[in-house]
Amino acid sequence: MMIARKYLYLIALAREKHFGRAAVASHISPSTLSAAINDLEAELGVAVVERGKQFAGLTPEGKCVVEYAQRMAAGVEGLRQELARLRHGLSGHLRLGVIPTALTVVASLTSAFSHRHPLITIEVLSLPTSVILQRLQNFEVDAGIVYVESALLENQLFTVPLWHENLVLLTPTGGSFEGQDNATWQEAVQTPLCLLTPEMQNRKTIDAVFAQMGCKVRPTLETNSIVSMLAHVCSGSWSAILPRGVLDLIGIPTGVRVLPLIEPTVVWATGLVVPLREPRPPMIEALLKEALGLNNLYTKNE
Repeated sequence: MMIARKYLYLIALAREKHFGRAAVASHISPSTLSAAINDLEAELGVAVVERGKQFAGLTPEGKCVVEYAQRMAAGVEGLRQELARLRHGLSGHLRLGVIPTALTVVASLTSAFSHRHPLITIEVLSLPTSVILQRLQNFEVDAGIVYVESALLENQLFTVPLWHENLVLLTPTGGSFEGQDNATWQEAVQTPLCLLTPEMQNRKTIDAVFAQMGCKVRPTLETNSIVSMLAHVCSGSWSAILPRGVLDLIGIPTGVRVLPLIEPTVVWATGLVVPLREPRPPMIEALLKEALGLNNLYTKNE
């Protein structure tokens, strides 16, 4: 079971949306890429690329061909993984898209998976939820870590809840919350806040909580990086709202206090998502098995 290289080149072109970048990604010259696309069009009897001086997109037929080619490529990769497993154990490369707020806690999954399958290399990519879902559909990541609520909106995903997250306020020691054991959302909206950027699912949830209270949050600093948020809180000028799990493995930075946010208490679930495709590649089956083990462990400890 093999897939012709010209189909792989078309997949690269659909992903990169640029002939030069697609050629570089495929380790060929632009002229070789163009010739392969022309050959593919002649073979199929349809135009797959909109004609123009530069890449202008795929034709409807081209989009259909890409979808089939992506499924074929995924099937070939699954076969390779199965043959490798039979010879010397599961091996390959796992691409995992993770929302920024889960980048630290995901280590509990990846470390357990790597310990059990040492021949697999893991690539963890920090991505927004929308990008993770799109890349799953396009076979550009193998699995994702997102908020379960977001995954439930998609029909073609299998979801395993992993952790429940409580939102907390990270605030400088000695600041306006000194002496308090918790903070209300009403108090939090009145302090200088550093939050994730508006397109992030975490931020959308936070905005929704404030909206339900009749408040509009106006952060004085926004970033798409958790590390940047922690650094700005450490500077003493901002507070931040994050899931408590962000700190579970890396600890609480010096000079920072962590206060539960109350009135209301907000909890959500984060989970592993994989496409609903059969048969699943052996690597994905192994990842799901590890995730289900973490889910069972978490459930027992609740």
